[in-house]
Parts: sequence; structure tokens; C-alpha cells
Amino acid sequence: MSKIRRKKSAQLGGNSRLSIPTRSRLDFNNPQTRLAGVWLVLGLGTLGLLLRLIWLQAIEAPRLQAIARSRQSITVTPFVPRRTIVDRANNQIAIDRPSYSVYAHPVRFGEIVFGKGSPKTGTKVTITPLDMAQRLAPILGSNPQDLVKKFQQRKTGVRIGSGLQEDVRNRIRALKLEGIEIVQGELDYTRTYPQGKMLAEVLGYLDWEHKAQAGVESSQSRLLERQQAKYQLTKTGKGKILPDRVTPDYLHTDDLQLRLTVDLRLQRAAREALVQKMKEWNTQRGTVIVMDADTGALRSLVVEPTYDPNYYDKAVRDYGKIVGKTRAPTLLQNAAVSDLYEPGSTFKPIAVAIALENGIIKPNSIFDDTGSIAVGKYTIRNADKKGNGKIDIAQILQHSSNVGMVKMMQLLKPDVYYNWLQRIGLGQKSGIDLPLEGRGEIRNRQEFIASPIYPANTAFGQGFSLTPIQLVTLIGSIANGGKLVTPHVVEGLFDSTGVRKDKPTLPEPTQIFSSTNAQAVLEMMETVVTKGSGVKAQIPGYRIAGKTGTSQKAVKGGYGQEDQKITSFVGILPVDRQHRYVVFAAVDEPKGKEKAFGSNVAAPIVKSVMESLISIDGIPPSDPSQVKPQPKVKE
Repeated sequence: MSKIRRKKSAQLGGNSRLSIPTRSRLDFNNPQTRLAGVWLVLGLGTLGLLLRLIWLQAIEAPRLQAIARSRQSITVTPFVPRRTIVDRANNQIAIDRPSYSVYAHPVRFGEIVFGKGSPKTGTKVTITPLDMAQRLAPILGSNPQDLVKKFQQRKTGVRIGSGLQEDVRNRIRALKLEGIEIVQGELDYTRTYPQGKMLAEVLGYLDWEHKAQAGVESSQSRLLERQQAKYQLTKTGKGKILPDRVTPDYLHTDDLQLRLTVDLRLQRAAREALVQKMKEWNTQRGTVIVMDADTGALRSLVVEPTYDPNYYDKAVRDYGKIVGKTRAPTLLQNAAVSDLYEPGSTFKPIAVAIALENGIIKPNSIFDDTGSIAVGKYTIRNADKKGNGKIDIAQILQHSSNVGMVKMMQLLKPDVYYNWLQRIGLGQKSGIDLPLEGRGEIRNRQEFIASPIYPANTAFGQGFSLTPIQLVTLIGSIANGGKLVTPHVVEGLFDSTGVRKDKPTLPEPTQIFSSTNAQAVLEMMETVVTKGSGVKAQIPGYRIAGKTGTSQKAVKGGYGQEDQKITSFVGILPVDRQHRYVVFAAVDEPKGKEKAFGSNVAAPIVKSVMESLISIDGIPPSDPSQVKPQPKVKE
């Protein structure tokens, strides 16, 4: 057996292992093999990049471009100041000014003290939140305790004031306090009224959100707000706008100003005259209006009490302490435009004009004033409860005879009379360019015609209501030859050179009375001032027409007490010239040692305002020999 094994072994070459052929393998130790592998990887990577590039450039390009544009651009509508408002003499009465916000950082509170050791840089001394509050409160107009509570909210970034003017900023800076930051942001603009409360009734105000409230600020927003286009600007990855992409007109604003018809000097004079008489008669409410009879332009519009539009919220709070919180917001209303009242005898000239137009009377017609007259189950009396005997139309106005007016208007059919009341605008608005105008009230046609008491009451200004501005407009038709004009306070937009760029469109005047009849009534009204109830409105050397009014205030179920009345007077100046003005004054519930009437309360106000108007406009007298030197009106 052993021999056989050795033989087989020898036949196999003497090697005990069996040699088996294997497959060929890559030799990575070979440099050529490794180089080929690198080129293969690079080729595949390049191919992938090319495919990705084709995908991004050809297929995904629109979507990626849109994303890039959205991230690299921003649409901005720049804030631009509101246009300035000026009076007819170009005095600035409303303007947008940069304002400031104040932030407190309680963790850094301190004060820089300059001493001998550090005369240049000073030394920081830590101060308490209470001390800081006590220093800032008087400047910010707040309570120190309220400021301390704000300081306790967080350690930094506490907003303690906004909308602050430059003088307030300077006062805070002068304290040299550490931990107080004053900033002026893009939207930090405040509407400022340099004349304070002097023109609040006309201007209105902007609230804390910079939104217009009341006055021309509200009604003329279209003219006051500058139209600013949107801009597409490019920004960096950190959000900063690239300056090279900002166009030169980015912050361009025009130089247009809104000019009003009111005169600041006359407004001041009218308010002073009204306030003085209100104090004399211990009353809280009054109105003065001056209108150009030819155009309807208001030269002055005063309402008392009023408010400072710079601090309207504080004014309302203070007024609430007097009249109660519920009535406090009425302070912001323009009573001359929104409040209704019964005009009383100031309406009598209008009724006379209606009677003349219908031919039921002539200027020399005579009526017997017996002091009282029965109308159905009612008895109508004169205010003084006396009769005036046989009097003509001018004397009816001079004595303010209710009985004479009733007898006159009883000659006119009630339905015709009602048509005329509608024609002159009762129950309608005057169309003034101020917001929240009240609409007058009058009974419906059926009621008016059915009961004789309604036409009778209307003859002497009772039984219906209107606004002071509407009464002035009606009297204006007597002054200008019979035309009903639209009262307004806006003259238009003007550029810096005085060129008008935008003029409000007003309705054409409506001829309601003939010029002959209007002139006849005007001359009758002049006798009221020369020898009637309006003598206290006389100005030596000038021809003035007018009419007094004393009307009881309407309350539910009838009329108020004796002292619950409105005294008024409406005057026209000058009678002997074509260009005339209507001046109206009304005082609500005057109380004095003597009985209050339009003759002794309102007429002196109108006289004072007319004297100022004469001085401002340089109106020449009819008889220079009688003129007394007038004091200059304050600028």
C-alpha cells in the first residue's frame, strides 16, 4: 500500500498539494488600475453635474428665478407726510412733523455727572427707577407711578412714550440720562396744529393711528394724502436695501398745500368776542359764523367749548369731568354744522321774502298787531306780550312781531308755503364741505297742511329745526340778491408759487328770490339795526342790516323753561356795497341779572366781529365822518 501511494505521489510531481486554476482579478496596487478608477469616478461625477445643470437651467429655472426674486426684492410703499393746511393768508394751521418714540432700559439706568475729576467725559451714577420716573413724568405728561410699573415689566426695551415733538426730545436729552433711548422711525410723524384750539372746529384731528377724524382732515383726505407709488427694491441676504437700486424719486413729495377760506385773525377775534360774552352771561355753549354772501366761503367758524386737536383725548377726559363721560365725546362735534335748533325770529326775514315772492304782501303792507292771535285751539303772543298796533312789514321785523308774521303768512295757502320751505332747503343739508352735517327737520306735508298751527309757528321760526350754517346760508340769499350758495371752507390745492392745482367743484348758486325782493328785505333788516331790536349791532359810519332771535329750546312735549333758550343775531355788512358778509352769533342758555335776548347777548358779539372784519378787509365806511378809530386786530 505504501508503495502504491508513493508512486501516485511521484506521478503528480512529488507535490502533495493540488494546483487549481483561478479567475483573473484587478490589481489595485497597479498604478494604471488606480488611475483608470479615478478617471471613471470623475467622469461619472461630471456627467451627474451636467445632468443636474441641465435640470436646473432648463426645467427648474422658472421656479428658482421666482424664489430668488422673492428673497432678493421687497415691495415698499414709502410713508410720505400729509399735506400742510394753511389759512387764506397762508398761515400754517396743520402740518406733519417728525416725532419720536422713547424707550427705557431699566437695567442701564444712570446719570452722567460731571465733576472736577472728569470734566470732559463725566461719571455714570446709577439712579433708581422711581427717581427716573420722577424726572421723566413731567416731560412726558404721565404719572411717576405709572412709569415705575412700566419699568418693572422687563429689563430693557420698555416703550414709555411715542409721538413726541422735538422740544420734548430736547428736554429729555438735556437730562443726560443713561438707559433712555430716543428713536425716530420711518412712520414716526405726528400731525401738529400750531394754533392749538383756535381752528379745531374746522380742522378736526388725526387719531393715534394717524387716521383722520372730523373736520377737513376727514372730509378732504383725498386732497391731503399724497399718492405714493409702490417701489420694487433689491435687498441683500441680510435684508439691507441696496442703495444703487433706490430711484431718485423714492422719497419725493410735492409742495402742494390745502388752502382754506378761513382767516386766522378773524377766527381769533370771533372766538375772543364769543368767550367774553359767554363768561358775562354764565353759559357754556356758543357759535359764531362769518360767511362771504356772494361765494359761500366761510371766513370764520367758531364753536365753544372746543378742544386742542394736539391733545384731543385729554380734552375729552377733562370735559367729561364737567358734563359726564357719556356726553364728553360731544366736545369733538362741530355744533355749527351738526346741531339742530329752532331759529326763532332770525327766520322772519326769510318768511317775508317768501311772502313777497308770492305777491301776498308789499313792502308797505299794514297789519294790526294786537299782541296775540288765536290759531285753532292755540294762542300765539309776542315775546313781550304787548301789541304794536298797525305796523308795516319793516316794523314787524323791527319789533320782531310774532302776531304780525302769523297774520302775514295766513294769506299764503299752506301747501304753497310748504313747497317754498322745501325749495329753500328746510329738511335738507346745506352741502358744506365738513363732515357730519345735520339734516334739518320739518313736519311732513300732510301734517303741515292739516293743522293751521304749523304754518303759523313756522312764520316766526318755530316748529322746525335747522343748523346754524343753514340759517346763515338762507340769510346769505337776502344779502347776495336772492341766490342760495353752498357754504364751504376749502379754497383748493396750491403750490409754493401760489398757483391753484385743484379746485373743489361746488354746485351752481340757485336763484330762490328775485333780486328786487331780496333788496327790499335787506332794507327792512337795516331798519332793525337803525331803530329796532338790533341797535346794539350799530357801528358808526357803516350801514348794517340784521335780525335778532330768541327761541325757546324745544323739549319733548313742548318747550323748555324761561331760561332754556337760544339767543341769536344775524347781521349783514355792508348794506350799501355789492360784496357783503353774513355774521351770525348764537349763545345757548345765557343767564344774567337781566333777561337775555338776542338783542343784548348776541348782537354785541356780531358787532365786535364786524369791527374786526372791517379792520382786516379794509372795508370803507358809508359815512367816514362818523367813523371812530378801530383797534388793530391781533396777528
